[in-house]
Amino acid sequence: MFSRAYKTWVTLPPLVWVAAFLVLPYALMFAYSFWSVSAAGSLRHTWNFANYGQLLGREVYRQTLLRSAWIAARVMLFAVLLSYPLAYLLSFHTRKGKDLLYQLVIIPLWVSYLVRAYAWKTILGTDGVLNTSLQYLHITTHPLHFLLYSPFAVVLTLTHIYTPFAFLPVYAAMEHIPRNLIEASHDLGASALQTFWRVIVPLSMPGVVAGATFAFVLSFGDFLAPLLLGGPSGVMISNIVVSLFGAAYNWPLGAAISFCMLALVIALLWLSERLEKRWAWS
Repeated sequence: MFSRAYKTWVTLPPLVWVAAFLVLPYALMFAYSFWSVSAAGSLRHTWNFANYGQLLGREVYRQTLLRSAWIAARVMLFAVLLSYPLAYLLSFHTRKGKDLLYQLVIIPLWVSYLVRAYAWKTILGTDGVLNTSLQYLHITTHPLHFLLYSPFAVVLTLTHIYTPFAFLPVYAAMEHIPRNLIEASHDLGASALQTFWRVIVPLSMPGVVAGATFAFVLSFGDFLAPLLLGGPSGVMISNIVVSLFGAAYNWPLGAAISFCMLALVIALLWLSERLEKRWAWS
């Protein structure tokens, strides 16, 4: 229906935009990762693998990378465990007020990230709402210091922030399940539990994979929540990247770590795409 010239003019602007603001910055970051910093603090454009060797050789980077992946994995698990029952309830057992409940779930996305992070800092602090309530009810005699500036606080905050991102694809997958399949399962004598495990769960797995991927990738690259609530034991790999690009002025090492994170995220996205295609139905 459209000429080749029309297709070219339509596709050229977005291609130029992606090349200028996505491909080119990634290429520059990849080039920076092979450079080094002199003793005087200037960049040396000598190509070497010292930054990647330092990333793999120093214990602090390996531990921080594993800690970041472990925190992101827990956030992913909790986000899916919270979003799946809620999506199931809204999709199959809610008739009146369904749109209102859906809006209530995604309302946190309208609130600033910093507001939500500082809210948890106020709740979990030594003189915060939770510690004050526990002492008032005589459950504890002193503030619980592990609630704030710990991996627990980071996981809790990131779960609250990124659960809506896991909920949306799960809910969309359940909404696209044909209801006549549910009726056919009941007509063939399957119980409600059998219908759930053999019909709803398999057909909703692409949405679960997409939601889990969103939660993991977003929390893995987060640096504000660990900065505000993590403390020394809750530092994630993104905080090290921010420090290397800022205070330490070691852009090549920061670029090497960033590129490794990018490679890990791309591998995860590729794996999730394969899983979604495997479990997809038409």
